[in-house]
Amino acid sequence: MGRQHTYRATVRWTGNTGSGTTGYRDYGRSHDIFGEGKPTLRGSADPAFLGDPECWNPEEFLLASLSQCHMLTYLSVCARDGVTVTAYEDVAAGVMEETAGHSGRFTEVVLNPVVTVADEAMLERARSAHKDAHQACFIANSVNFPVRHQPAVRVG
Repeated sequence: MGRQHTYRATVRWTGNTGSGTTGYRDYGRSHDIFGEGKPTLRGSADPAFLGDPECWNPEEFLLASLSQCHMLTYLSVCARDGVTVTAYEDVAAGVMEETAGHSGRFTEVVLNPVVTVADEAMLERARSAHKDAHQACFIANSVNFPVRHQPAVRVG
């Protein structure tokens, strides 16, 4: 067995409008997400579920987690293999399908990283490193739906 890591985050509901959850439309979906020494993040439900569109929702956090993990793992793979990445941006997209009984699940996430490398000789390894990063990504290894990649790599 490998090393174990424990993580903690506190989620505190701030949406009690005075009557608690007396009815589905009677309470706010707002909440704060915080951890020791970290800035507070404002969260809510997706607007489709009566949430605040100005706050992050759990679905967006899931997308961001997958994108962050892939990026950080990818940068590590590139650094170890002599590929100098000078820029990285990913506009991730995900599909969640609602099911009967007030449930649902993600059916797919697509990461669309655009990577810039320092030298043309690095292009081939920079492209193939996405596969290695995907296989090693902690978050992608933890979800039960496909996480696909449509990377673009360029020299800058």
